[in-house]
Amino acid sequence: GGPSVSLPRADARFKLGPARKNPVACIVLGMAGSGKTTLMQRINVHIHENQLPSYVINLDPAVGALPYGCNIDIRDTVNYKEVMKQYQLGPNGGIMTALNLFATKYDQVMDLVEKKADELSYCFIDTPGQIEVFTWSASGNIISEMTAYSFPTVIVYVIDTPRTTSPITFMSNMLYACSIMYKLKLPFILAFNKTDVASASFAREWMTDLDKFQEAVQGEQAYA
Repeated sequence: GGPSVSLPRADARFKLGPARKNPVACIVLGMAGSGKTTLMQRINVHIHENQLPSYVINLDPAVGALPYGCNIDIRDTVNYKEVMKQYQLGPNGGIMTALNLFATKYDQVMDLVEKKADELSYCFIDTPGQIEVFTWSASGNIISEMTAYSFPTVIVYVIDTPRTTSPITFMSNMLYACSIMYKLKLPFILAFNKTDVASASFAREWMTDLDKFQEAVQGEQAYA
């Protein structure tokens, strides 16, 4: 049989430590405003403080300034504003076209990471803030598949915890996460962000106890 996979408990804490072989690739996804870029910045601080050799790739062509250093930046290859001007596109169309152009060269990106593979623990890939541009596009699919073909790959889906405390928005987020998980077919980590503002204990409870979730839904409807 194939290798067995054990899933962690819902309340498990994920720790970054040296990878067993190859870098583990983490594709970081999240809705606009979920705190994805800040999380990437904190991860960057952590890997440097703990001397975990890692490769960081930015795939957001529209980001103004990155609060962390990266090894490969899509903005060095594709000028997002020029793409918009040349092809007369809006913001989302410009991001998608920039990502499409970059995806045609993504094999070269993987070659660069593979050359360093023996020295690396992780490869972090930050994606555009407009999540649908990556998750529902051909270029996003190509990038995910090529990464997963080259290295053990996980999806890190960042959730804005304070905005998910309502059972309706919580379920909306979970359905979106499930749709991405089934589309990409890769190991999936839900990262509840901003837990210094709002505890994620409600989410753990709702994910493990359907009765509690139904009570919360009925309670919200009673005040609607």
